[in-house]
Amino acid sequence: MGFEYIKALHIIFVVTWFAGLFYIVRLFIYQTEAMERPESERAILKPQLDLMASRLWYIITWPSAILTLIFGIWILSYRMGYLQLGFMHAKLGFVVLLYGYHLGCHFIFKEIQKGRTRWSSTQLRIWNEVSTLLLFAIVFLIVLKSTLSMVWGIVSLVGLGVLLMLGIKIYKKYRTN
Repeated sequence: MGFEYIKALHIIFVVTWFAGLFYIVRLFIYQTEAMERPESERAILKPQLDLMASRLWYIITWPSAILTLIFGIWILSYRMGYLQLGFMHAKLGFVVLLYGYHLGCHFIFKEIQKGRTRWSSTQLRIWNEVSTLLLFAIVFLIVLKSTLSMVWGIVSLVGLGVLLMLGIKIYKKYRTN
């Protein structure tokens, strides 16, 4: 299979993986809030949300994470020289953090499927933004191919993080009114 096809498949599975990561945490929020509802509502909401989360997690998100890794390694086998470049070290560092985030989501998923959570819906909203920050970092590094630009990227990520936190606070205030 040609390099461009492998790269296209890698990008497709990165997109589906992120879609799964973004949506699974949203489902965690709904599941957590459903657990706080009266029993009559919880009895309806919880099984449906659990089913949705399970299908998303095992049919879309996990396979996409695995295929992203396979195609990413395959790409690197074509471009071994990238492994000597600083931007690729930084990008791969963020990818490792992303897989750590994915595993963190897996632990949250397992806990919520059992009907318990240690996370509030607000904490989960903040957790959801971690994947957004990682997405920005990874995409900018791979497109710009520069760790020098990473300094500006980090400043931008911090700014984005601040904006996301402000958005969460404003949304929480709006929801409670």
